Amino acid sequence: MRRLVRRLRSLPLRSRLALLVALAVAVAVAAVAVACWFVTKQQLEHRMDESLRGSRLSDNSVAGLVASCNGGGQQQMPPFVGGVFVQLIDASGAVCAADDSAELPVTDADIAVAEGRERDALHTETAENGVRMRVYTYHLLTRPPTDAAATIGRPMSEVTDPLSALAWLLLAVSGLGVVGAGAAGTWVARSGLRPVDELTLAVEHVARTEDLTVRIPVEGEDEIARLSRSFNSMTASLATSRDRQSQLIADAGHELRTPLTSLRTNIELLARSEETGRAIPPDDRKALMTSVTAQMTELAALIGDLQELARPDAAQPGPLEVVGLHDITRTALRRARLRGPELTITAELAPWYVRGEPAALQRAIVNVLDNAVKFSPARGTIDVTLDRGELTVRDHGPGIPAEDLPHVFERFWRSPSARQLPGSGLGLSIVARSIQQSGGEVSLRPAADGDGTEAVIRLPGAPQPPPGIGC
Repeated sequence: MRRLVRRLRSLPLRSRLALLVALAVAVAVAAVAVACWFVTKQQLEHRMDESLRGSRLSDNSVAGLVASCNGGGQQQMPPFVGGVFVQLIDASGAVCAADDSAELPVTDADIAVAEGRERDALHTETAENGVRMRVYTYHLLTRPPTDAAATIGRPMSEVTDPLSALAWLLLAVSGLGVVGAGAAGTWVARSGLRPVDELTLAVEHVARTEDLTVRIPVEGEDEIARLSRSFNSMTASLATSRDRQSQLIADAGHELRTPLTSLRTNIELLARSEETGRAIPPDDRKALMTSVTAQMTELAALIGDLQELARPDAAQPGPLEVVGLHDITRTALRRARLRGPELTITAELAPWYVRGEPAALQRAIVNVLDNAVKFSPARGTIDVTLDRGELTVRDHGPGIPAEDLPHVFERFWRSPSARQLPGSGLGLSIVARSIQQSGGEVSLRPAADGDGTEAVIRLPGAPQPPPGIGC
């Protein structure tokens, strides 16, 4: 059995399906054929028994047969009366039959009927000539009364011959059914697995060529259609991911090229001064060193932002904690005041507790405040409010044009007015990702009461910490 199972598993899926379909149909056909044969056999035997019960001899026939058996007259007892074999039995078991070669054996049931202890008996016996017969014995009512019974027999060939013919017919039909089932199973396997073949070819094509534009036609709503849709969705997602990766690399290269070119130029000037012995004026040298330091700082910030976006766990937030958003904002405000000491930063922070990753939330708020510091005019004001989970950071800078608002959270996107300012164009992308991972949303909008821009962060939470968590 195990060897058979191993052989089946070694077959292709199409062959296994065809074999299983053929086997299932063969079992069903065999079961129906066997049931049909047994039902027919039962019906034929029942009809024979009813026919035998209805074949009782008439009184005149009985009288003539009794006289013949007793030696009276010149009558000869016919072996068959009305198409059935007839013999008489007395209480002692003696048999009177015209043809001794066709004599039927006498059973206890027959003697009991002859003695009058039973009304009749029905059984199957083999005659002296080897013919199987269905036998019906019933008590004879004669005048004067006598202890005798008549046995009527009919050949079982009346039942077995039609059953044999039926068996051969059912066998032929079953064979044709199995052959047809095999053909149908093969067709079903081919038709059912055609989408799987297409999917296999598509996967092999993608693996061989890395072509993610392949799509499988989807027909119907069955499991194969769902599998095809899933494959199409997967390849579309992979294609989008690869396009984003390529775009990220291209944008990163573009952003890195500018500070690297400037840094190279400044370093070449310093190196040439050392090689030629021509000293650079102190003020120019100080400006060059300041520029080199700023460019290195910009490169470090850009690389840090790229690492943040490219972390393997960037798509998954870290351990979530219940933290006070107002506390995180106060910490971010201290850093913002250090970066813009000439600015006035006002804050009104109502308590609000959220569930999120503290480091990611703090980095997001720091980026929003840095953005406000960067675009605020000298000695300007930044207003920060936190009310019922809505954190608003409002600057009084030049604002963002309405046509640029849909792009502010895209990676490396920078408005024309900000291209001359330091920055990588990744800060707001990191903000959007961090806030969304905490279940919130972030948006930028023009200030309603004047110049400037409002950054609005909304996070679900509560004004009080959950029980068991300290303030």
